[in-house]
Amino acid sequence: MIKTALLQEEGILEAARIIQAGGLVGMPTETVYGLGANGLDPAAVARIFEAKGRPQDNPLILHIPQADWLERYCRNIPKAAYRLAEEFWPGPLTVVLPRRSNVPNRTTGGLDTVGMRCPNHPLALALIQAADLPVAAPSGNTSGKPSPTTARHMLEDMDGKIDAILDGGPCSVGVESTIVDLTCHIPRLLRPGGVTLEQLQRVLGEVVVDPAVTRLMKSGEKPKAPGMKYRHYAPKAPVTVIAGTPRKTARYIFEHCSPEDGIICFDEFRDLFSAQVVEPLGSANNLEEQARRLFDALRAFDHTEVTAIWAQCPDCKGIGLAITNRLNKAAGFHIVEV
Repeated sequence: MIKTALLQEEGILEAARIIQAGGLVGMPTETVYGLGANGLDPAAVARIFEAKGRPQDNPLILHIPQADWLERYCRNIPKAAYRLAEEFWPGPLTVVLPRRSNVPNRTTGGLDTVGMRCPNHPLALALIQAADLPVAAPSGNTSGKPSPTTARHMLEDMDGKIDAILDGGPCSVGVESTIVDLTCHIPRLLRPGGVTLEQLQRVLGEVVVDPAVTRLMKSGEKPKAPGMKYRHYAPKAPVTVIAGTPRKTARYIFEHCSPEDGIICFDEFRDLFSAQVVEPLGSANNLEEQARRLFDALRAFDHTEVTAIWAQCPDCKGIGLAITNRLNKAAGFHIVEV
């Protein structure tokens, strides 16, 4: 078994050498921790899938340090890609573009497109620059589990499976990047994230929201981006999402939960659940705080004996769409409207 090293900032060059040699490194970003490997090396990419237990048709994102790297790995790049990069890179936005032949099938899940992102984290950017290659880096968790937002979270899932984790502190955004497909006639939002739908619309005009954002993909549908097809972000206990106004959802959970259940709720309502294990999300009015706390809350219940989890859900404005999407996927779209 590999002994997973926990590296600090001074370990950048060691982490880059591991990537160059075909190894796996946990990489901090502003969204979540990623499991990084050389995105141009099919054998290294295969090790990502093996370490995560990830379905082979679930495509990976290539992380680059600046927009002028796009030409190396993508073709027929529309002007919209550079407008988005100028506005949001480095940052929590992935653009899907036609790939060049040097990007292997293993990285793209067999698609002719590839997701590209420039992360907004100094250690991630330093690692990519030092390795001098695009880093494929899905979230650094066992496939299906909540994504890691600290090095400790990632070590829980990946200790002994990967070479090293670069510790960059807690992630500032807390949910994965937004993914927008620019190969369509009208840009299509495939996954909501740290860049909101409203922000995309200000730059691009019309943006179509893919149906997979709000429902499970059907049998036979092929995912064009990570997180679209499979149940994700799920703790061991089953999750039920309660949608509606904060006061109504809190009342519904209070009337239906049992003492052995876990509760994800807004700070304003935590005192209702004195008999339960509670993971507060932050204020009902603070979507950014909710995004930062969400995966921590879901992951925390795996260290308890709760048999079911009830979750309050924000509305879909701003980053609330990303929070709602992650909660609904964690629940397998088991949603109660009140």
